[in-house]
Amino acid sequence: MSSSYQQPLGKPKTVQAIANLFSSNKYRLGRKFLSFFLAGALISATMAACAPSETATNGSPKDLELTLVSFAVTKQAHEAIIPKFVEKWQKKRNQKIKFSQSYGASGSQTRAVIDGLEADIVHLALAADTSKIEKAGLIDKGWEQEYPNDGIVSKSVPVIVTRDGNPKNIKDWADLEKEGVSLITADPKTSGVARWNFLALWNAAVKKGGSDEKALEALTKVYTNVPILTKDAREATDAFFKQGQGDALINYENEIILASQRGTKVNYVIPEVNFSIDNPIAVVDKNVVKHGTKEVAEAFVKFLYSPEAQAEFAKVGFRPVEATMAKEKQFVDLYPVVKNLSTVKDLGGWDAINQKLFVDGAAFDQIQAKIKR
Repeated sequence: MSSSYQQPLGKPKTVQAIANLFSSNKYRLGRKFLSFFLAGALISATMAACAPSETATNGSPKDLELTLVSFAVTKQAHEAIIPKFVEKWQKKRNQKIKFSQSYGASGSQTRAVIDGLEADIVHLALAADTSKIEKAGLIDKGWEQEYPNDGIVSKSVPVIVTRDGNPKNIKDWADLEKEGVSLITADPKTSGVARWNFLALWNAAVKKGGSDEKALEALTKVYTNVPILTKDAREATDAFFKQGQGDALINYENEIILASQRGTKVNYVIPEVNFSIDNPIAVVDKNVVKHGTKEVAEAFVKFLYSPEAQAEFAKVGFRPVEATMAKEKQFVDLYPVVKNLSTVKDLGGWDAINQKLFVDGAAFDQIQAKIKR
């Protein structure tokens, strides 16, 4: 008959020995040490369990997902650039990257990020929108200095699109003030593109008339000719081309070039007095730390400045910000030099611009009140 040994019920010998040891007065200091040791071990185990895993169970780097939030007209460029970056990153790190993408009106996208859309990267129509996300505590101060050109990764200029043959003989911004000219443009309250359009009109009117009062008068005439303000640039383009509304359309040069590439016959003029549309890129610091995506997000943003990525922006109508691409013959021919090009800095920066033109009760609202829209 076989027999087996069983440990008597109660504390195991080793544990009992430790208990006896630390129950003595001689080793009362040891009890404190043991308590601290066990507490430290518990904290370490909890932190390890809560920390994001950087590797998959097979030892390879864990697959990551990046959320890119951008304004509507960049979609074509990013869809060409993202696969190139994903391929390079996977070869370099043996790590798969998936992109979640969201496109829409810049103002709406900004509010969505502030309200909880967990973007890792934001590419917006204007720096003022990016600054709103900074002020909400999601982007660290000084983001403009993190990358070249004050964080500007794409740029364009506003153009005036006309009907075939330009029957209304529209050649400059002032021609949009004329009675009988119907203009299509987006709403500056919701669209970053529309703010650039407004700035181009305002800048030209100030340079022509010399005062804010003259500019307000000129732009009241222009916006009286706008039958409906669309939500964003894409809706404005559709209203003009697909629905046949308006005699003229103000839009990004890149949007019009893209429409032309898709087979739409486009007639447009680039006014000599114009405004540089500068679109910033930024990493959303709070979110990338939360997601464990800081390194790959920063690498993607840097890639957007490379000649390879800038070429893709240029192919779909954005003026290159990278020097070598800007000198390529195909792009020199596509993007003629604008003789009198102003910038946000020329008008005092976005804070001053917003206070004068776009906050509640400022110039745009005054214009709307005058035309009783």
